[in-house]
Amino acid sequence: MKSPIPDYLHHVLEVARPNDGGAAAAYIETLAKADTSKMAVALAMVDGNVYSAGDDRVEFSIQSIAKAFVYAMAIEDSGLEAVLKKIGVEPSGDKFNQLSLERNTNRPMNPMINAGAITAHTLVVSPTATLHQRTERILQALSRLAGRQLRVDEEVYEAELRTADRNMAIGYMLKAAGVISCDPQEAVRGYIRQCSINVNVQDLAMMSSVLANGGMHPLTGEQMIPQTSVRQVLSVMTTCGMYDAAGDWVSNVGFPAKSGVAGAIIGALPGQVGIATFSPKIDERGNSVRGVAMCEQLSRDMGLHMMDVSHVARSTVQTSVSTLVDGEHENHNKNCERKVIVFKLRGAVRFPGAERLTRALSRELGESDPMDPGSGDHRNACAIVFSFRHVYSLNFIARRLIHENITRLLTEHKKLVIIDPSSVLEWDPAKAKEGRNPMVVKDDTEARDYIGGTGCHAVSQDPEW
Repeated sequence: MKSPIPDYLHHVLEVARPNDGGAAAAYIETLAKADTSKMAVALAMVDGNVYSAGDDRVEFSIQSIAKAFVYAMAIEDSGLEAVLKKIGVEPSGDKFNQLSLERNTNRPMNPMINAGAITAHTLVVSPTATLHQRTERILQALSRLAGRQLRVDEEVYEAELRTADRNMAIGYMLKAAGVISCDPQEAVRGYIRQCSINVNVQDLAMMSSVLANGGMHPLTGEQMIPQTSVRQVLSVMTTCGMYDAAGDWVSNVGFPAKSGVAGAIIGALPGQVGIATFSPKIDERGNSVRGVAMCEQLSRDMGLHMMDVSHVARSTVQTSVSTLVDGEHENHNKNCERKVIVFKLRGAVRFPGAERLTRALSRELGESDPMDPGSGDHRNACAIVFSFRHVYSLNFIARRLIHENITRLLTEHKKLVIIDPSSVLEWDPAKAKEGRNPMVVKDDTEARDYIGGTGCHAVSQDPEW
């Protein structure tokens, strides 16, 4: 069975595509020449599975998105207390390149505007580190987060350096205020170099999933960012990551995010998913127009607003295989000696739980993959069982995704039985596609009797469906 999630992501792209507002960043020559038709979106689950659609391998410079990760490095290298003495955490209400400092303290308002980001850059490794030491540390750390070796786009770097007067002014302002101690020009060159690192949306989604996973890399299991630093970074992303559009963003989208003027946006919903979008046309606030639209739809469709606590996202998916065998006196049909694959869900199921079920279905019932031993082993199972006996809630996106899985399985003429004693699935036979419906039952016995005939029983490692 093919997962419906990539199809949904393609739909998100096509809904946003007609939005032709904004323009490529004109003040950087290389960005001004970007192909504005390019669009991409990616999701990375906290266990490392990545879904993407569109121009997902097209590279672009990371720009201000690097600020979030460099802020985390500054905290790790210099300590949170030292960083807070140099950089505030309040929304500025100003443009990202404003020449301004906090009253009384002379600190930059937050690490997501240029003044704060330049300061954070100087705190990586140590305040006395060389430009090469800082930029190499940042490049290698971002590469490890992305899961591949990244590189600096020298053309973007040179183009930004040619128009860096305002950032140079910010650097000298910071030096005059005693915020930084190194050469201002060196600090700005290092900051521009970190902005010129090339990524694609799959890289950014994976990097975001590290934040969503409490700082642990989903694939390697390495604790890449301390949990206390993750909390600090996500908090500042929530209030300051979208510049002076932060209030609208929290209200309409509702997950921590950071944008870049090359057209990318990242988001991280703790415990659930890392998100990345890309489209080069930006608005007057510096945020991708189509990227904002895509994130709004993802949040709305998938229930990703962090203030939506109608269901607690604690769920598990377990897969088991049973063999149905005859009862003592009856042998009703040919299915009694054949395999039944059972997918059991537990707890409060939201998008991550439904996604895990979707992935398990694709692996167990799809075509065999030589790179994944065991995949496709049960595509000829005589029946498929979904057990919701221990599910106490499904939110709307989980229910919608599971309904789509059911429809696709029935379209493939699979025999499907749903054990749903509490009716959490809310399946409506009247709305079934082409009248195809699963068999919905209340308990294990009904399910076995329907599949194998009265009197048959199941032999499996797990006696309960």
